[in-house]
Amino acid sequence: MSTVVHHKSFERFAGFGSKVLAAWYPDLQSYYGEHLEALLANDPTLIRNYSSSVFACATVNFGPRTQCFRHTDCANLPFGLCAITSLGSFDHKQGGHLILWQCRLVIEFPPGSTVLIPSAVISHCNTAIGINEHRYSFTQYSAGSLFRWIQHGFKLDDEYYKGMTEDEISEDTKQNASRWANGLSMLPTLNTIRCTPDVSDD
Repeated sequence: MSTVVHHKSFERFAGFGSKVLAAWYPDLQSYYGEHLEALLANDPTLIRNYSSSVFACATVNFGPRTQCFRHTDCANLPFGLCAITSLGSFDHKQGGHLILWQCRLVIEFPPGSTVLIPSAVISHCNTAIGINEHRYSFTQYSAGSLFRWIQHGFKLDDEYYKGMTEDEISEDTKQNASRWANGLSMLPTLNTIRCTPDVSDD
């Protein structure tokens, strides 16, 4: 696993996924980055997976014909995104499609492609591939509990709430109730997205 994680190709996959997040979701990317830096600063024994990525966690599905059944990654940051990279050798016209159930979308997902999806709230899976084909995947994400750990002063819930007054608990409850709205405010809308000029000929 260490060999795979530190392979130059995976370093590039990781950096690309993080850059896509920065390009389309700059506020969310900053939120991820700030919390990851705080986590690492609090515990010097932690090792960052990739210096080029703001995601805290990574998973490699080795296949040889990786197929995920319909699921949500409910432990991830609820308003966050995960970066999924499809790898292998298969006919993407015939199989390996990404399905986003609530969106009613079936998307061709060729090897080498990366997509960012809100995996904690949208059910997703991928279709099967041929018996003689190969499919792998590389996923980056950050668990929601990491953000709670940081926001609670690097304490477990029992320790964090111990000794709190009723007013302090009430204020914390209000902050929790507004967390979803604050998270959604970091996502871009059609009015805020700015298309960059094509500089490929420069």
